[in-house]
Order: sequence, then structure tokens, then C-alpha cells
Amino acid sequence: MENIGNFTVAKRWGSFLLLYLGYMILFADRTVMNISLAYIGKDFHVGAAALGATASAFFLGYTLMQIPGGYLTDKFGSKLMVIISLFAWSLMTMVTGWAWSLAALIAIRFLFGIAEGPYPAAALKRISENYDKSEKSQATSALISSNYAGAAVAPLIIVPIIASNGWRNAFVWLGVGGFIILLAYYLVERPINSSQENGQARPKIEWKKIDHRVWAFVVIGLALNIITKGLETWMPVYFLQEQGINLKNLAWLVPLPVISGGIAAFISGFVMVHLFKKHERWMISIASFLTLVFMFGLFKSTSLVGVVIFDVLIYFVKSLAFTGIFSFIAQILSEKTYGSSIGIVNFGGQLGGFVGPLLIGWIVQAAGSYSAAFFGLVISALVAVIACLFIRKA
Repeated sequence: MENIGNFTVAKRWGSFLLLYLGYMILFADRTVMNISLAYIGKDFHVGAAALGATASAFFLGYTLMQIPGGYLTDKFGSKLMVIISLFAWSLMTMVTGWAWSLAALIAIRFLFGIAEGPYPAAALKRISENYDKSEKSQATSALISSNYAGAAVAPLIIVPIIASNGWRNAFVWLGVGGFIILLAYYLVERPINSSQENGQARPKIEWKKIDHRVWAFVVIGLALNIITKGLETWMPVYFLQEQGINLKNLAWLVPLPVISGGIAAFISGFVMVHLFKKHERWMISIASFLTLVFMFGLFKSTSLVGVVIFDVLIYFVKSLAFTGIFSFIAQILSEKTYGSSIGIVNFGGQLGGFVGPLLIGWIVQAAGSYSAAFFGLVISALVAVIACLFIRKA
């Protein structure tokens, strides 16, 4: 069998597949939570603001763990941190289905975010270790496309479970799926050694030496993820409550934008390498500008068809920009502190994930209008476009 460094081709692709499936489960959980919000509201008798807090609790824990998770990945190794994160979040996914009150659910989702926090840095660093420089951008974008695949597939599988057995059982089954992937990943990646065991120097984050482009990426990721997580969280509720869409039709409607985003994420690295080589920042900038244009179109839409079309377009261009950030990072950052650097960039993106659901929930309850909430997302897209002006050459 052909060898690439210390990895056989079969082991490298087995590792990629399981990391991909793990990411899918990770994002499937969020989609299930978004679909379940309306039912959770009925069970616990709470309004939009409280539901927004429930969705944002996860992102608060997830955001706070990004930088520590990246540091721990550099310190203990990508394989070990993938396993720890998979175990912890699979357990917390099952516990979500056992929540006995809204306060308990908010606490559980916060701890779930902490458990899941190290996974992106660990998974992306593992990809960086397994692929050479010419393949890193495309392998990185291909892995990130799993985010959208999980969000797209989840409604088709989970909605029937929610319809027949309730939202709680959906989370229990997701947790079981996570434990199965954990076992398979351990068997493929044995032995599991930490960085310290391999004799590597203890990493540290040298803030003054961080590439200046990283800070622009932090702001862009924050602004784009406010849009993504705001729409992901509240679109199912909007369709159910404002448009009168039933649960069966929602299972086919919700995946459309995430399928679009998944396609864009998958091709992002290829587009960057082959069409924007040495001009990578322009791909991110153009896609961010188009996100602003289409978000304004969504804000002005008055029909269901218009809302769905602009939602799909937003996800496509937004995903090109967001995934493009990580594809670009794979080319420019040092592998020694790759996990820490990814953690810093992802901190910005996930801070947007925390702000987005909370912001829309607050605006909807205060203004009584989804239109006002959509305008807030237009402003967020404008911030991303402005931040792109600060992506300078090295």
C-alpha cells in the first residue's frame, strides 16, 4: 500500500471520513435544536427571547472554548482532543433529551458547547497533518462542507423521529450516533499519542506575532456567522409560525439553503486555489459583498418564494467567504501553532453564533417583526464587507 509520510492512504482517508461524519453529527445537533425550538417553547411555556437564550447558551460555551480548545490541541495532539471532544459532546447530546426544565436545558446546552469547542481546531489540525501544502486548502474546505451536509441531512432523518416520538428522543439517537463514530475513530487512529509524548515543545500563543490578517478574519467570521446562526435558528420558527408551513414540508424546506452552503463550502478551496491563486483575499471580499446584496434582497422580500430564493443565495456566497477564510489560513499559518490560530479565528465566528440567535429573538420580541430582524442581519453583512478591506498582503 502506498505511504504518505507516516500515514497509509487508507488510514488517511479513513481518518478524513470519520472526522467528516463527526462534523456532520455536530451540526446535525444544532439543526435539530433549531427545529425543536417551537416544541420546546410549548413544553416549557416560554417566548421568543427565552428560546433565543436557549440557542445562544450553546454558542456561549462553544465560543469560550475555541481558544483554549486550540491551545489544548497543540499541547496534547489532534487525535486525543478529537476523542475527548467526541465523547463529551455525545454524552451531552443525550443529556439534552433528558432536560427537566428550561433552566436545566440552558445549562446543558452551555456545557455541550464547552464539550464541542475543541473539535474544530482538533479536526482541522488533523487534516493539516495528513495532507501536504498543495492539498491542504481543498481538504480543509471539503471537511468544512460537512457542516452543511449535517444540517441538510438532519431534518430528513430527525423530523420523522420528532413527529412520532418527540424532540427528546431525537437528541438521544444523535448521541448514540456520536458514540459509534468515536469508537470507529479510535480504532482507525490507534495509537493515540499526545504532543508531549512525541517530544514536541510545549506550545504557547504569542499574541504579538499573530499574522495581522487573522484579526480581519475574526471580524469577518463573526459578522458572517451572525447571519448564518441567526437564520439557522429562526428560519424554522419563521416558517412554522409566520408562513404556516407544516412540519412535513419543513423537512424539505430547511435543507435547501444548507445544501447550497455545503456545495459552496466543498468547492471553496478549489475555487481559491485554481481561480484566485495569489489573490485569495479577493474571493473572500467578493463573496462577502454578494452576501450583503442578497441579505438586502431577503430583507425586502414579501413572498415565501422570494425569502427561500434569497436564503439559498445567501448561504452559497456566505459559505464561499467563510470557508475561504479557513482555506486561506491552511496556506499561511505555521503548523506548530495551527490549532491555537484556528481557535482564535473560530472564536470570532462562534461569537457570531452566540450573538445571532439572541439578537433575532430579542428583535422579534421587541419589534414584533421578522423584517426588523432581517434588517439587523443586513447591517452584519455590511460589517463583513468593511472588514474585508483590512485583509492585506503579508
